[in-house]
This record gives sequence, structure tokens and C-alpha cells, in this order.
Amino acid sequence: MEESRDMVIIGGGPGGYVAALRAAQLGRRPLLVEEHRVGGVCMNWGCIPTKFLLHQTALLRELRTNKRLSGPLDGVTCDWKRVQEDRVRIIDRLVKGTEFLLEKNGVERVKGRAVLLDERRVRIASEEGERVVEAGTVILAAGSRSADLPFLKADGRRVITSREALELDPPPGSLLVVGAGAIGLELGSVYARLGTKVTVLEILPGILPGSDREMATRLERLLKSQGLSLFTRMRIERAVETPEGVRLEGACLKNDTPFSFEAERVLLAAGRVPNADTFLERPGLLDLDRGFVRVDERLRTSLPGVYAVGDLVGGKLLAHKASHEGILAAENASGADRHRDDSALPLAVFTAPEYASVGLSEEEARERVPGFLTGTFSLQANGRALTMDAAEGLVKLIAGPDDVLLGAHILAPGASDMIPELTLAVRLRLKLRDVSETIHIHPTISESIAEAALKAKGLALHALNTGRF
Repeated sequence: MEESRDMVIIGGGPGGYVAALRAAQLGRRPLLVEEHRVGGVCMNWGCIPTKFLLHQTALLRELRTNKRLSGPLDGVTCDWKRVQEDRVRIIDRLVKGTEFLLEKNGVERVKGRAVLLDERRVRIASEEGERVVEAGTVILAAGSRSADLPFLKADGRRVITSREALELDPPPGSLLVVGAGAIGLELGSVYARLGTKVTVLEILPGILPGSDREMATRLERLLKSQGLSLFTRMRIERAVETPEGVRLEGACLKNDTPFSFEAERVLLAAGRVPNADTFLERPGLLDLDRGFVRVDERLRTSLPGVYAVGDLVGGKLLAHKASHEGILAAENASGADRHRDDSALPLAVFTAPEYASVGLSEEEARERVPGFLTGTFSLQANGRALTMDAAEGLVKLIAGPDDVLLGAHILAPGASDMIPELTLAVRLRLKLRDVSETIHIHPTISESIAEAALKAKGLALHALNTGRF
């Protein structure tokens, strides 16, 4: 026997629960089906717990490396057991808060597995049994999972994903990280600060593939100075289990020489794959591209009345992108006409220092925008950065020949909190003058944003205006 629901949302990650909340605000009666706890990977095993571990270990590193402190600093250690307990406590608090909001907004929640049968019907299997729901509209928000390699698959013991990496107790003596993207660099930083010998292997020419090369190269140098061993253009060809752990072998593409690295654990951080297979049983029901669900600019799939958001639709796999798309999909499913626009989609990597960016990289501008302008400002000339012993950072702005801001890149403490100003500027097509004439508080690192805007026009006040600073 079938039942009817106004809207069914498959997936309780950020795209799913935000879509449910917005749909409820618009007068819909959404049914949210979540296979795991609400918040999905981001809240339970991704963004939130990773940032907690990063913060705690950063405090330890700052204390140990501060040359102006005296006393037995080598005796200061991280209470890893308490850190792990508090990680769980923080997650539980956020999950309960989200569950409270969903309940108070009238969102019905079911913990189970949902399968899309056609453009309107969803089969749901839960502890209460199986049911088929006919929905007015469906929003797919099932997220993604860590990708395996053909010869290296996660077993949860020696070969782990980011999920298991959050719970290692005790921290391993050595760790091989496959992939130098945000996940690999962030978790690698956590364990390097705890004393783990961390080696990162990346097949592409640089860390953070797709990022501005100047900024990524500078970050790579800083991370190496913090104890991470970073190797690029490393093609892994085989994995061998040893009595002590796992050995990875392959060839360096720079000079075609063989390599061999061994560690107690291997962290797979070489990308993610969409979870479309978890809710699709009929091949060809949806139009897919390499496993990702194809959508139009309104997030509509090839099935009328069915929308998809977040990691399922590809692009940059970011939690805030999923949340934003969840809002758009809920509004479009309720009669709006909202278009997604990724030209002002920011990202951040929470290393030390943080790296945040939005819009075009310098490489992309060189290919697409004749006569583009670039303004950089080093934190060596920023008073606040000097007071924080954080003068190795850089701010870079990229504008078109009409001075419209097209891209921004920040390598600095708190870069993730500084990038929204520039995200707004890129989205609204503001000009360099709009940025430079905005008053920034002194002394702050954000003053470097205004200086970079001035530098692009040869008008910087705290840097020479001849060439790069």
C-alpha cells in the first residue's frame, strides 16, 4: 500500500537537512530519509570533527614552537583520550541541535535506506519495515564517500579513510597519506603535530590540485617546514601488506625512478565518489556522468520533479555548496526560479596557515582573461601578522581589465573567515576600488586585502609598487 508525501528528501547531510528546513519554511511537508545520523559525513565524520582535532593540535604546536616561553615545554602533551571524548560530545551537541530544529519545523524523519523507483515513488526500508511513498517532488542529497584505488581498498585497519582517521587511538607512529587535497593535508597536519611521521604522496605536479599555483607552492613549503614530507608526481602502482603495516611502491613521474614508502597506516584521501548507487536500482533511471547525477542550472535532474544537490552533482565537493544547493532545490521545487552559480564558490583548507580562495586562479585568468590584473600583498608587511608570528602568508587578488574582481586567494591565519568579503565582491562584480576604499580595521590581517587591491593598480601604501612584493 502506498502513501503520499508532499516532498521526499533522500540524504541527511548538509544539503538534505537544509533543504528540509527551507522546504518546511515554505509551507511544504518534507519527509527526510537519512541512512546515517542527521548531518551526514560533514557533521559526524568530516568537517566538524576534523576542525576540532586541527584546533586542539594547533594549540599544542603553537605552545611547543613559541620561542618566547620558558619552562619544560617538551613535557606538554595532548590528552588524546579527552580530545576524542570531546570530539564525540561536540558532534552529539550539533546533531541534537539539528534534530531539534527539524522537529520544530515539522520535518518528518526516517532512518533507513531509500530507493528511487521512478519520478514520484520512493521505497523506504527501515526498522519499522518497508514502505512506498509517492512524493510531489524528490530531492536527492545522498552525498559521497571516500574513493578506493584499484589495488588499494580501505579495510578500516591498516588502510583507512578520513572516517577512521578521526578515531585512531593511539596516534600511529607513521602514516602514509595518498592524496594532497584538503582532506589529506588537514588530517596529515593533525597527526604530524602529534609526533606521527607523515608522508603525503600526490600523483599531480602540486598539492591542492586546481588551486592557484603560487599560493599552493607557498603552502607546500610551509607544511614541509612543519614536519610533513610531501612528494608530488608520485604514481603508486602497488600496495604490499607487511608485518609492520603497509608498503606503497611506484614510480616518480619527474624522473621515472622507483619509490617505496612504508608506514603503520595508509590514509586514502585521493578523492571521493558519489553515492548515486545507494538509491538507484534501475540503470538508466537518471542521467549520470561518471557516477554523478546530471542537473541543469536549476538543479533539476532528467526526471521531472526530481532534483539533486551537493556531492551527487559533482563540481567542488564542499559542504557549504551542498547546503546552498539544498536551499535552491527546495525553493525551485516550491515554485521559485533560482539558478546556481559556482563562479563565486569559496573554499578553504584549514592547515596552518589556512588557505582560502574564490573565483579564478591566476592560471585560469591567464587562459581566459586577456589583460587581467594581479595584486599581491605579503604578510611580511602586515603589522597584525607580525604580532602573531604569521608573516609567511600572502593575499592575491585577480581582476579583469575593467577592474572587476574575478578571483581572490588568501594564505593567512583565519583566511576562511576573511574570504566571505571577497566572495561577496566576486558575486556582485565589485571593482578593485570598491575593495580598497572599504575601511578595514587596524591592526588586522584583513588590511592586506585592501593593500592587494591597491597593489593591482600600482597604488599600494605599505609595499613597493614595482613588480611583485
